[in-house]
Amino acid sequence: MDSSISLNKFISDTGYCSRREADNLIKEGRVLINDQIAQMGNRYDAGDIVEVDGSIIKPPKKDKLIYIALYKPAGITTTSEAHIPGNIIDFVNHPKRIFPIGRLDKDSEGLIFLTNDGDIVNKILRAGNKHEKEYEVRVGRPVAEGFAAKMSSGVQILDTVTAPCKINMTGRSTFKITITQGLNRQIRRMCEALGYNVLTLKRTRIMNISIGNLALGKWRNLSDAEIAILKASVVDSNKTSVASPKAKRVYKTEAKPKPDAEKPAVKVKAKAKIETVIDPKKIKPGSYKDFRKKGKLR
Repeated sequence: MDSSISLNKFISDTGYCSRREADNLIKEGRVLINDQIAQMGNRYDAGDIVEVDGSIIKPPKKDKLIYIALYKPAGITTTSEAHIPGNIIDFVNHPKRIFPIGRLDKDSEGLIFLTNDGDIVNKILRAGNKHEKEYEVRVGRPVAEGFAAKMSSGVQILDTVTAPCKINMTGRSTFKITITQGLNRQIRRMCEALGYNVLTLKRTRIMNISIGNLALGKWRNLSDAEIAILKASVVDSNKTSVASPKAKRVYKTEAKPKPDAEKPAVKVKAKAKIETVIDPKKIKPGSYKDFRKKGKLR
């Protein structure tokens, strides 16, 4: 029985980063597996040696899983990249290695989860699962009649039309919005497309968990009951993620010609799928050797 796991899952399970960030590290040629530059689709077997930026990634220990709810202030960047000033990991300063679930843009504040459970991250983030996120928004001027209807029915941004959402006007220039997508700066772009500038944006709920009385800049561990409901809500999560409209690439196959009485049918092969391959020659000579000298066991 094959006991191997995907390389991105192995990296994620160690708590180094999320699977999505692990994929990016692999694509950038920053991951080695058994002294070879890793490729997308590589798998990890017990005993394999994995390095990221020259540091050996140790197999994960069976530590207790951590689930945190943070009230992120504006100005904090949702990334686990340690070299980025004001990153969310340094801000939380948790004793265990954790990483954020999804993103909340730097200019926005509100609820965000952090965890060391790589499996639940992907289940929550898959757009096809339609997990709700609720926000409070204030724009720069009173909105015109019909604004709520236009927002809720879908707005043209990023070469696509946003999915229907819920809008509840709370004032002349304030409203609550509940979305199930996670496009880049989605709400800000939707408002801008209709001629409004977002002044403040606060996420107040993710799925079954609300920000409640959590103070700005503070975090708490999710309760056992919250975790149970959270896991139950993703138990039937789709096994395949839905790519963003901008990144999605469709590969069409040529239609098979219809056979006729005189000519036999000709089979048409599907066009080959485009794959990204890291050219080892483009990696700077000695870079991994230098990293190894400076690297430390994680």
